[in-house]
Amino acid sequence: MTALLLALVAGAVIGLALGGLGGGGSVLAVPALIYLLGFTPAEATTAGLVIVALTSVTALVAHARDGNVTWRTGLLFAAAGIVPAMAAGAAAGRLPQTVLTAAFAVVAALAALRMLRPARTGTSGQVHSGKAGAAGAGLGAVTGFLGVGGGFLAVPALVSVLNLPMRRAVGTSLLVITVNSLAALGARAGTGVQLDWAVVAPFTAAAVLGAWDGKRLSKKIKGGTLQRLFAYVLLAVAVLMLVDVVV
Repeated sequence: MTALLLALVAGAVIGLALGGLGGGGSVLAVPALIYLLGFTPAEATTAGLVIVALTSVTALVAHARDGNVTWRTGLLFAAAGIVPAMAAGAAAGRLPQTVLTAAFAVVAALAALRMLRPARTGTSGQVHSGKAGAAGAGLGAVTGFLGVGGGFLAVPALVSVLNLPMRRAVGTSLLVITVNSLAALGARAGTGVQLDWAVVAPFTAAAVLGAWDGKRLSKKIKGGTLQRLFAYVLLAVAVLMLVDVVV
């Protein structure tokens, strides 16, 4: 019962962040599964991909209804990340647990610091194929390796590299996250990682419902305030994970 309650609460919080910020919330799914619910890093990163994929689809529908998804740009960006996501996803299941934990903590810390920097504002939405391909491939590799959606990387990349306005970057990032997560899950299918669906299912359901509320919350609270608060929480989690690896 305690595990079920923890899964519901953690899932709801992650869904709120993902729906409100267009990414970033999923990066907390892995540490929540490891430290609150007792998953191994390999199990947590695989379960994280399930949670991210289903939650992102939910948030994507909401943003698409508002016309905030640039489909062509998002599909081009996501296509470049499919192969790296699959390759990294297959490799991650065979690495030592401490390596996965340390790598995740470093990426989480970088994501938090990136969120604390002033946001750039896109202008035209023009697609630069070379830059989109490089950024998309890097994002796919991170998604596959660490089991996170990568929205904390996708949103700034879509703004700074592809010049999308922030609101469209948030919606489009969800399309990219969904494609990358499904590709990485496909690659992990043969790694032998078993999941506790009694925990993963309610966690995912709570995250999906939270994503709808997060979309509404984003209209009431300034995005910068929500992002800074989330960044400080994420930075604290990253530090704790690094300390756990070292000690």
